[in-house]
Amino acid sequence: MKLRSAILIILLVIVADQALKIWIKTSFPFGHITNVLGLSWFRLYFIENEGMAWGWKFGGDFGKIFLTLFRLVAVGFGSWYLVKIVRERYTRGFIICASLIYAGALGNLIDSLFYGMIFGQSTYTQVAEAFPAGGGYAGFLHGHVVDMLYFPMVHSNFPNWLPLIGGKEFEFFSPIFNIADASISLGVIVLLLFQKRFFQREDEEEQEEVSGQETHSVGDNAPAV
Repeated sequence: MKLRSAILIILLVIVADQALKIWIKTSFPFGHITNVLGLSWFRLYFIENEGMAWGWKFGGDFGKIFLTLFRLVAVGFGSWYLVKIVRERYTRGFIICASLIYAGALGNLIDSLFYGMIFGQSTYTQVAEAFPAGGGYAGFLHGHVVDMLYFPMVHSNFPNWLPLIGGKEFEFFSPIFNIADASISLGVIVLLLFQKRFFQREDEEEQEEVSGQETHSVGDNAPAV
């Protein structure tokens, strides 16, 4: 697989991710929920994530800067690693998964780096403006990641006989995420499922195919007994 194919995958994810985030940010107030195509189990729910996955935060302002810098270093390492695995001819599947993970990390990094300077503050009653006259809601490295994809497929209660959680509400699938998060998750899940096959190089696969063809050829040419 060539590097330009990996770059194309990354660009497609980034464009889709950023286009949806910008539309959500400039079209809806914070906390707005709308059903997609009238489906109650597929909704757009606009929230902003100041920290890590699942909304975890640590260390206040310092923690936010540290997290953004960590993402920046991770994306820098990912750039080097992606070029490395393409040059060393790793399998197409492995490179595609690495590209998806890289694209997702870069998509969320863009929010953290620039959204605070580009957009005004989103509130429950006010839609954010792009490039407001008074400046954005935060400085460089302090942007919030925009999340919106919400799939509450099942909403019920745990059976009363269960200890501790009996009778409490239960919802599947409750996380709210974005296209970048989905790209990372897809890349990681496929890697875990097919890691044995993916952690090879294309030249190894080619040798296996050639060996199989030679064996088949010898069998076809063997004299009948």
